Amino acid sequence: MRRPVNRIEARSVRSIPSRERTSGKLGSPPPAAWHAWVHGVVLRFGAFALLLLLAEPWALPAAPSPDFAAARDEMVRILAGFIRVDTSNPPGNETRGAEYLKSHLDRAGISSEILALEPERGNLVARIKGNGKKRPLLLVAHLDVVGVERDKWTVDPFGGVVKGGYVYGRGAADDKGMGAACLQVMLLLQRFKVPLDRDVIFVAESGEESSTYVGMDFLVNKHWDKIAAEFALNEGGRIFLKEGRVQYVGVATTEKVPRAVFLTARGVSGHGSRPRADNPIVHLAGAVAKLGAWQSPMRLNDTTRTFFERLARISSSPEAQFYARLADPSSSPEAQERIRQASPGYYSMLRTSLSPTLIKGGFRLNVIPADASASVDARFLPDEDHEAFAAQLRKVIDDPAVEVALAAPGSRKPTAPSRLDTEMFRALEHAQAQLFPDAATLPMMLTGATDSAQLRARGVQAYGVGSIFSDEDSARTHGNDERISIPGLGKFLEFLWWSVVEVAGAR
Repeated sequence: MRRPVNRIEARSVRSIPSRERTSGKLGSPPPAAWHAWVHGVVLRFGAFALLLLLAEPWALPAAPSPDFAAARDEMVRILAGFIRVDTSNPPGNETRGAEYLKSHLDRAGISSEILALEPERGNLVARIKGNGKKRPLLLVAHLDVVGVERDKWTVDPFGGVVKGGYVYGRGAADDKGMGAACLQVMLLLQRFKVPLDRDVIFVAESGEESSTYVGMDFLVNKHWDKIAAEFALNEGGRIFLKEGRVQYVGVATTEKVPRAVFLTARGVSGHGSRPRADNPIVHLAGAVAKLGAWQSPMRLNDTTRTFFERLARISSSPEAQFYARLADPSSSPEAQERIRQASPGYYSMLRTSLSPTLIKGGFRLNVIPADASASVDARFLPDEDHEAFAAQLRKVIDDPAVEVALAAPGSRKPTAPSRLDTEMFRALEHAQAQLFPDAATLPMMLTGATDSAQLRARGVQAYGVGSIFSDEDSARTHGNDERISIPGLGKFLEFLWWSVVEVAGAR
């Protein structure tokens, strides 16, 4: 069964060449439409991207077009139930979430198992087998969620409340929405018996938020044979909604490396009525203030350079000018400052960032403590020399009373970015062109961190994707009244479906 041409395709010939109605393959569009499409590609992506498209035409495998409205509604019900399973980390209790998702897979006849380093912290691994012509495709989401401040929520954070076109609850955006979408793709593949050239593996992992040793680290180190793949789709990207329209589909191809920096000031304790020059609180406060005012140098890499170049092409003035001028030494400082004011997320993509987050010192009002400490959330560019950066921080602080130390390296090591010339990335571009023809696909460097890092370290080409989010919705992630748009989640399901079918479907 082949999928019909949908409404979006019909009105946007320039974004997607027309399809032969009998074969399911790309046909020859009318000359005028072809030239319009070529012109749009050249303007948006340049000649190199055009050559790639011409060299390898998009030919979808034969695949059904599901009833996406019904699939979306089913997915929303699954997500609401998933949110009601409290998997706050700590303590996690992810096995409960794994069992909930497994019950849906079992009813569909999809083979799955729960693998656990600790009994209450299980990981779900499900597989639909293909013919083995190509290496597997991995769909990844995490089961655990961060904690909540219940008194600051207007709804039950674990109620899976559906209202006003949104699903509310802890994990709706991070990352149970992704988990529900991946599960729904598995259910659709199974129901339609889609012929596959690749196994499609769904992994719902534990411990992503703070204890990866029970999750992805455990799977990579002890059960690699069960999850080994050529490509992976994980959290980390987003379909960005700006002023009511999708501006771009952001696909994370690399990410920053998280590693805490600890500041410790030492002095001599004493009575609070006798101020001391070596008061650790004073020295620590000065050090934190210096780091807060200092910014590390901007350094673009291949991913961020491409991101801002493409973003400039699809943005309106004056934003477009600032993005385009980042690489110009004469105008870069002004452009950076404007980006800093308008978009902290974009600004963080430009450099290794520092955010002081914790300060500890003292135990009584009338006692000067002997020491005080602060924790700084550092997010390093993938190629940053961590020790050299710490040495630079010591120079910035310039206070012998304050020690600067790096936390031990975590399991998310710096890796080469996932490539843009792969079958998987092209499939994501094709799905974007089909569903959001007025947008563009932008490779992103994620300023946060995901367990795609461990997969990239094992040679997997991992890409971060995500649902439709506005800045307002994104700001609720890890915050109060976290939510995800139901229409946006439905379009993300379509995006995920066609990307998976193109890469994994038998040809």
